[in-house]
Amino acid sequence: MPSAGLEIVGLGLCVLGWLGVMMSCGLPMWKVTAFIESNIVVAQTLWEGLWMNCVVQSTGQMQCKVYNSLLSLGHDEQAARALTVIASIMGLIGLLVTILGAQCTNCTEGVTTKARIVVSGGVIFILSGLLALIPVCWTANTIVRDFYNPMVPVSKKREMGAALYVGWTASALLFIGGALLCCSCPPKQDQSSFAVKYTAPRRASANGDYDKRNYV
Repeated sequence: MPSAGLEIVGLGLCVLGWLGVMMSCGLPMWKVTAFIESNIVVAQTLWEGLWMNCVVQSTGQMQCKVYNSLLSLGHDEQAARALTVIASIMGLIGLLVTILGAQCTNCTEGVTTKARIVVSGGVIFILSGLLALIPVCWTANTIVRDFYNPMVPVSKKREMGAALYVGWTASALLFIGGALLCCSCPPKQDQSSFAVKYTAPRRASANGDYDKRNYV
């Protein structure tokens, strides 16, 4: 069935997007050291993430340190943490809901019920992508704003790291996959606008002849 193919493709894209959201949440490369002016050869590169920051030496050695306190972080980092974690949890819920109503499973009965459950899973995936997109875009806007701000010292300026691009890709996959799941509903059967009328069989009279009313 075409709807079953849409469900498989949509679910596959949503699973990839969900994994991308978790990867973006865990990677420490949200902000990286910017190479400005003559600062081309540096001894170390700084990575800043939601959970830790890492220092990469020119020799290839890397040292990472987890943030000791949540309250010591800025409001942007705290909000980004919360949104990405919620997006990951919603992606897991959307996966379970979609599998529950998929046509290839026997968890529920009825084509209409299965379709409604799959559409609900698609909506959850879209919301998960939206929650993952907000902190990524907000962080990218902050990086660009500080980069072109002449009041910010050069040593404090950062560039967009790989985690932001992973987050954008994951959000796009969740949007596309969720839309495909929402479009996998079976088509409604066409119902005739005219009601079918049945006539009672003709009855013979006592003398064996048919009643004249049957011919009216």
